[in-house]
Amino acid sequence: MLGDKDPTIEEFVAVARYSAKVSFSDAFKARVRKSRRLVERFLAENRLVYGVTTGFGDNVRHVISPEDASRLQVNIVRSHAVSVGEPLNREQVRAIQLMILISLGKGYSGVRLELLELIAGLLNNEVVPFAPGEGSVGYLAVEGHLALVLLGEGRARVNGGELVDGATALKQVGLEPIDLQCKEGLAMLNGTTSVTAISVLALYNALQSVDVADLAAAMSLEALKGTIRAYDPRYHTVKAHKGQAESAARIRAILRDSRLIAENIDYRLQDAYSLRAVPQVHGASRAFVGYARQSIEDEISSSGDNPVIYPLHDDDGIAISGANFDGSYIGLSADTMCNALTNLAKISERRTDRMVNSHFSELPAFLVRNPGLNSGYMIIQYTAAGLLGEMKVLSFPSSVDSVSTCGNQEDPVSFAYNAAVKAYKVSQKLESVLAIELLVACQALDFFDVTKASSITKAVYDIVRSRVPVADQDRAFYPDIASVTEQVRSGEVLAIVASQLSKAR
Repeated sequence: MLGDKDPTIEEFVAVARYSAKVSFSDAFKARVRKSRRLVERFLAENRLVYGVTTGFGDNVRHVISPEDASRLQVNIVRSHAVSVGEPLNREQVRAIQLMILISLGKGYSGVRLELLELIAGLLNNEVVPFAPGEGSVGYLAVEGHLALVLLGEGRARVNGGELVDGATALKQVGLEPIDLQCKEGLAMLNGTTSVTAISVLALYNALQSVDVADLAAAMSLEALKGTIRAYDPRYHTVKAHKGQAESAARIRAILRDSRLIAENIDYRLQDAYSLRAVPQVHGASRAFVGYARQSIEDEISSSGDNPVIYPLHDDDGIAISGANFDGSYIGLSADTMCNALTNLAKISERRTDRMVNSHFSELPAFLVRNPGLNSGYMIIQYTAAGLLGEMKVLSFPSSVDSVSTCGNQEDPVSFAYNAAVKAYKVSQKLESVLAIELLVACQALDFFDVTKASSITKAVYDIVRSRVPVADQDRAFYPDIASVTEQVRSGEVLAIVASQLSKAR
């Protein structure tokens, strides 16, 4: 229920990814109705208000009559639905719809409750508007395509079915198109809704991945006979970064009862960097994902509309124009996530390489019992390396870029949309990189007595093996990678770890 407090990241994803229903509290409804009354008063008094009685952008110089106020809002939706390319996927569209409800429901946008109820109806009835996902400098175009469906225009899918026109999609679920009134078209298009929504999805993936990365490193440490001495808590007290100590502590907890770790504690005085520097590298990524989380949560708690309908005394208010729609906070946060997640991928890929490389692993080449005839996991490491290369390219920052638009009225733009989309892609690629490390670690541990691994490692090994058999000879490995990636993405792997850690307490 949307109301007095903003949804958590987990609640947000429950709606966007897992179809949780949306409803409004009484406080939410009261805020929206109060704000709407102010806009109607402004219009009745013919006050000069950007986007209500004026045109948009550089057209702010043109005054719009009250009689044309509704037409102005329909025109902005139609004219702004100009993004191109491949469409956004289901969870991205649902995330944007939800973020529009959160933002406009704060009571500073002057829209009608009926409009928000219709958007909630689309979410609750699995109506997913068609929205091409390319060509945005920060907002507007993607949101335009989503808004068209509310008018009975555009296209949408219902319950994953074929694309139909907006009016048909609404009719299939018993909803009616809405006639936009003053301020409503602008409010739906404006702000940081799309960039925040897509960044939340990337953040959720990232938060899972920083913990999966620790698990994967722990399992690789067992398979490569690494020494746990580099994870000594005393060592990490002399470094003032909390993320480093947290990663070290998690890995010690995962390996607490590993006989393989105990037996090999003095096998080497010092391991390769990719094994002994895990707390430092993972800790840095954990810290900067944490920074991004704080910034994104702040944006969820914000109104990004322009103008803001600010209430005053005596049921009056003021429309204040500014630039709360600017996406710089989200752009910088998304760019930061790209770098933090690619940092995890680069060390994960190195651990994977060490396990398949017989010159370092002390195991059969490419982890197959009959190498030569079989390539084993040789090319799986290529996949991790290829994904890492793609992540590096995507990690070039978007937020430093700008191209002036709107007759130079919008002379800098944030390009936060590009940053958010990149972060989402990077987060998904990291899930596959880590899944490959888990898959390879399980195969490497098959050359040991797996019962000597930690109880957490054994539990993870078992769920991986429930979907992926031991590779005694070559086969098509894509389904194996896809299966373990889904176990990572769905949270199944982390649920096993959490369950085992709680038992140990």
